[in-house]
Amino acid sequence: MTDQELKDLIAELSSSTAELSSSTAELRESQREAYAELRKSQRETDKQIEESARQIKQVNKQLGELGNKFGSFTEGMAFPSMEKILRNHFKMDVVALRAKSRQNGHSIEIDVMAYDNGSRNEVYLVEVKSHLTRESVDQMLRTIEQFPKFFGAHRDRKIYGIIAAVDIPDNLRGEVMNKGLYLARIHDGTFELLTPRGFKPEAFGPAAKQNGAMKKKQSRKK
Repeated sequence: MTDQELKDLIAELSSSTAELSSSTAELRESQREAYAELRKSQRETDKQIEESARQIKQVNKQLGELGNKFGSFTEGMAFPSMEKILRNHFKMDVVALRAKSRQNGHSIEIDVMAYDNGSRNEVYLVEVKSHLTRESVDQMLRTIEQFPKFFGAHRDRKIYGIIAAVDIPDNLRGEVMNKGLYLARIHDGTFELLTPRGFKPEAFGPAAKQNGAMKKKQSRKK
């Protein structure tokens, strides 16, 4: 290789090195720009997520307030109707709205509670619902079961349950009555009691069990 060829080779290598350095610099600049754009996009996404979360929280709050208002509205409609039914139909002397009791750190609240002055020794518990669900039925039965423990002064009474609901699915209507619970529905702005032919309300509670055992004992003696 002549000196001139060597010089030409070195010059070519130098040129290639310069081009490589320029390309590397351009690549690094592109990477920096892409990273900056990504950071900007991420910040915008974070802001959008925060705004969406804020809006969802606000909507949930509004829905909760609406549900509370509708529940209060339903109770407001139910109480006058149920008071009339409890006094006129069942001959109850005392009708109380939102009866509450607390014991050993636990509490219970009954939408409407009514009882007589002892002539029949009965108490009626009313659960008011905007929409009747199977959980509503289970809740009513749990309330009846817990009632003697929380309201000891009435533990010797026979307990009857009434569910008053605005929206009653057809498949649950029969289930409520099969459980021995009364059912009241809204009609023309007031609640009315449903008592189809053949319906037999269930008397719950210790008093009902004692009466049932006593009747069986008397039947055996005969």
